Amino acid sequence: MKIDYSRRRFLSLTAAGVAAATAPLALAADSAEIQWHDVRDWGVEGRGFDDTEKYFDRLPARAKGVVRDAVWNLSRHSAGMLVRFRTDAREIQVDYSVTSSSLAMPHMPATGVSGLDLYAKDEQGNWKWVAVCKPTAQHMKTTLVQGLRPGARDYSIYLPLYNGTESLKIGVDGSSLFEPIAPRSEKPIVFYGTSITHGACASRPGMPHPSILGRRLDRPVINLGFSGNGKLEKEVGQFLVELDPAVYVLDCLPNMVAAEITERTEPMVKQLRAAHPNVPIVLVEDRSYSGSWLLQSQETRNETSRAAFQAAYRRLLDAGTERLFYVDGESLLADNRDDTTDGSHPSDLGFFNQANAIEPALRSALGA
Repeated sequence: MKIDYSRRRFLSLTAAGVAAATAPLALAADSAEIQWHDVRDWGVEGRGFDDTEKYFDRLPARAKGVVRDAVWNLSRHSAGMLVRFRTDAREIQVDYSVTSSSLAMPHMPATGVSGLDLYAKDEQGNWKWVAVCKPTAQHMKTTLVQGLRPGARDYSIYLPLYNGTESLKIGVDGSSLFEPIAPRSEKPIVFYGTSITHGACASRPGMPHPSILGRRLDRPVINLGFSGNGKLEKEVGQFLVELDPAVYVLDCLPNMVAAEITERTEPMVKQLRAAHPNVPIVLVEDRSYSGSWLLQSQETRNETSRAAFQAAYRRLLDAGTERLFYVDGESLLADNRDDTTDGSHPSDLGFFNQANAIEPALRSALGA
């Protein structure tokens, strides 16, 4: 048999290139001169509560035993959090640990579950993606990016979506400028939702629609998505009302059936409104299952959930509830049903489409 040596060499070089692209960058040889900055020294944006059991938790320690155990356990994930800083460093290193050794899921890569996602602000003031950490261990000390163009600029690092963050330090050369940027004081957009709000199945922590919308609207975001457990529960509501948001986004339908929606939608809106009479509330229907055009059970689930939600929305309006905004579920994903990972959870394209669908309602709610 004749061996195609040119093809063998091509495959060998390709495999080597893939390995190099996916391996963590080595630390610089002079890493002893790196100065490390603990992000807790100046604060992480996206934390709604200061009295947490661990710094990077999303609910206060007081929530333990009040919310269901599943909600509490998921609240230990650092979804939606980010840290900002300014530097002229040509290389940025990170030293961070996550709370679980389960770095990835079958339908979501380690970069999204447990990675760090770096953005920078360009000269026009737009946030643009730069690099992502590809975690291979529970503790990572690695170069996040190197060879940056000269000049000082603002950076953001988004924290892991489906893992807890134990610690995070940012390292730059000791001769470089490094200025921490404190969390913004503007009122945040507060999302309460499901695994989709939580971030499944984004490839990177900056890609879920809450984070995309935070960049587009230039607003802080608090992500209270709880995978499989966003159910408009009053026990979660009692912590939602402690926040001081610009707007609430309620996006729980994918975790609820029609009877639960009928029972809980109006009480949740009234609970929020009793504490915040003037804060707008955006109600988001469930996305269409990608297979619902062929699977009757999925179509029925969408139809019954939406009918119950729409009925609750009309009753609220009839009762005089103001500053309510509504997002149609059919608009959340693409017509060709080709923007999910598993027929339910968005891919990065799906999150981009969801952000497009929700953005007009948010802008109206915010008066933007």
